[in-house]
Amino acid sequence: MGAAAELTVPSWNFAVPDWVERLKEGRSLVPELPLDLAEADRAVGIFNKLRLPDVPGQPAMADAAGDWFRDIVRAAFGSIEAETGRRRVAEVFLGVPKKNSKTTNGAGLAVTALLMNKRPRAELLLVAPTQEIADLAFQQASGMIEADPDGYLQKRYHVQEHLKTIVDRRNKAKLKIKTFSMTVMTGTKPVFVLLDEVHLLSAFHYASRVIGQIRGGFEANPEGLFVMITTQSDAPPSGVFKTELQLARDIRDGKVTEDVRTLPVLYEFPAEMQVAEDQPWRDPSNWHMVLPNAGRSVHIERLLTNFRRAEDKGKEELIRWASQHLNVEIGMALHADRWRGADYWQAAGVPGLTLQEILRRCDVVTAGIDGGGLDDLLGLAIVGRDRETKEWLIWVKAWAHDDVLERRKDIAEVLRDFEADGDLVICSDAEQPIREVAAIIAEINDQGLFPEKYGIGLDPYGVAALVDELASHSIQDEQLSAVRQGAALSPATWGAEIKLKSKTLLHCAQRLLAWCVGNAKAETRGGATLITKETAGRAKIDPLVAVFNAMMLMARNPEAKGRSVYKGRGLLVL
Repeated sequence: MGAAAELTVPSWNFAVPDWVERLKEGRSLVPELPLDLAEADRAVGIFNKLRLPDVPGQPAMADAAGDWFRDIVRAAFGSIEAETGRRRVAEVFLGVPKKNSKTTNGAGLAVTALLMNKRPRAELLLVAPTQEIADLAFQQASGMIEADPDGYLQKRYHVQEHLKTIVDRRNKAKLKIKTFSMTVMTGTKPVFVLLDEVHLLSAFHYASRVIGQIRGGFEANPEGLFVMITTQSDAPPSGVFKTELQLARDIRDGKVTEDVRTLPVLYEFPAEMQVAEDQPWRDPSNWHMVLPNAGRSVHIERLLTNFRRAEDKGKEELIRWASQHLNVEIGMALHADRWRGADYWQAAGVPGLTLQEILRRCDVVTAGIDGGGLDDLLGLAIVGRDRETKEWLIWVKAWAHDDVLERRKDIAEVLRDFEADGDLVICSDAEQPIREVAAIIAEINDQGLFPEKYGIGLDPYGVAALVDELASHSIQDEQLSAVRQGAALSPATWGAEIKLKSKTLLHCAQRLLAWCVGNAKAETRGGATLITKETAGRAKIDPLVAVFNAMMLMARNPEAKGRSVYKGRGLLVL
C-alpha cells in the first residue's frame, strides 16, 4: 500500500434499505457487519446445541431454529470489541408475528448469554408485562438446561423453580425473571435483559421510565445486551411501544445513523401493502415475507384456515388476527359497535396535509368546537371545501388540562404521543385552551374564509367563556351557531360515512383523530345514530364531535364572507 492509501474503517451501519426485497426473497434482515467471527461462531455453536424442551424428540436448535435467528445470535455475540469490551450491538428490537418461536428463540438467546458470560455474579433478566409471560421464557430456558443429553448444563446450572432463577455454579451468575414495574431495576446492573411482548407496555403510564431504568442499568457493563421481542399490537401502536418501534424503523431505513447501537429486525409488510385498497397483505402468497419460521413452528396452510375463520367473524376479528399473525399494524381500533365511517377512515388520510394547505386550497371553511372539561379534551376542527375538487378537508387540534394525565393514567402515554405530534396541547393554565382556540379562529377569520353567517359550530352547553373570548376578537352573533348534540348530529355522521367511502371527505392523517374515531361507538335510537364513547372516561371523542359540528355547517353549502367587517344578529340553533 502507498503512503497515501486510506485505512479501511469497519462499518457498523445497521440500515437495511433493501429490506422489502430481502423479505420477498427470504434473505436475512441483518446487514453485513464487521463481527468477531470466532466469537460469533462460538455463540451460534452454543445456540445450535440447545434443545427444544417441549417438542417430541427434543430436537436441537440447529434443526428447529431458522438461519434468520442465528443471524441475530451471530450479530449480538460477535460484536464485542476486543480492545474495549464494548458490545457494538447493544440492543436488538425484533418484531415478528406469533408462532414464529420468538419466546423459545429468546429463551435460547438468554441461555446462550449465560454460557457466554464472563462476568462473576452477573445478573441476566427475563422481563415481561406480566409474570405469566416472563415465566413462559423461563420455562423454556430451564427446559433447555434439563434437556441437555450430555448432562453438562445440569451439572453447571442450578435451576431454582420456586425462585424462577437459574444459577451458574461456576461464577454465581444468575438468570431470573422479573415483572415489568417501577422496581424492576432496583439494585440491578444487568449484563442481559430479554423484554418480551413490548406492545403490551402501552397500557403502563410509567413504561418509558422503566425502559430508561433498564438502559441506565447497563451503563456499568459495556458488554450489556438488551433484547426487545414483540408482535404487533392489536390496537393502534402507542406509548413506549410506538416510540421503540418507530426508532427501529428509522434505523432500518437509514433515517437515524448517529451513535446507533440497536439492531432492528422487523418482519412486517411495507406500508403500501398494508393500506392499499386491494389489501395485498391478505394474499397468502405474500405471507412468507413476515413468517421467517414458516415450515417449522408455523405453517401457512394452518394459518389460512384460521384466516378464513377470522374473515367469517367480521372485520374486527380479521384485523385483530392479522395484527397478531401477520404483523399488520392496526390503523385504528375497530370494535363491533363502531361508527361505520371508521372502516374507511384510514384510506381517506392524506399524509402531509396541513391546516395551512387546507386554507390555501379551500374557498370556504367552517369550524367545530367540542368538549373542554377538566377530564375532557377541548377539540377544534376545521372543515374546508376545496375550490377545485369540492372535496371536504379536515384538520383538528385538541387541548387537555394536565389533570387528565393523573386521572387517566392508562391513556397518559397515548396523550403524550399526540402532544409530540403537535396535535395536542397539555395545559396547566385553565384558560389556555380557550385563548388558543379563539386565536386560531381569529386568524382564519382575518383571511375571510368563514361564511358570513354560521361558520363556527359550538356545543350549546358550557361555552360562555369561549363565546366571550371570541367576542374579544370581534367574532360573535351570527358567525356562531349552537349545534344540537347527540342524535341531532346524525346528518353529519351519516354524511361523513358516505363521503369517506366515496373519498370526497379527506383528512390530515392525524393519529389523534384516528384514535378518536376508533373510540367512537354508534348507537341506534329510533331512526337516528348517536355517537358516544366506546369506553367511558378513557376513550375521548371530543375532536371527532368537533368535526361533526363543523360538518353540520358545511352541509349548508356556505360561501366565504371575504374580508369585509359586519355586525351579526342572533344565534342560530341547528
